[in-house]
Amino acid sequence: MAIAGVLPYIQIVLSLVLIASILLQQTGASMGGAFGGDNFTAGYHTRRGFERTLFYASITTGVLLALSSFLALVLR
Repeated sequence: MAIAGVLPYIQIVLSLVLIASILLQQTGASMGGAFGGDNFTAGYHTRRGFERTLFYASITTGVLLALSSFLALVLR
């Protein structure tokens, strides 16, 4: 099982990429929206360009990390 030896390194790389892609995303929500303030425009904006690519990359990376974790569980 060569994949079982490489899988922890793959998970480390995927987790670092996921952390970076989440931290690079901008949020439009202010703290007023969390406490009941008027924040209607923050929840309904359209992602465009690099923001959309980063959003989809974080979803894909999260799914790949979950699949690799499941694979590690099965291989043990």
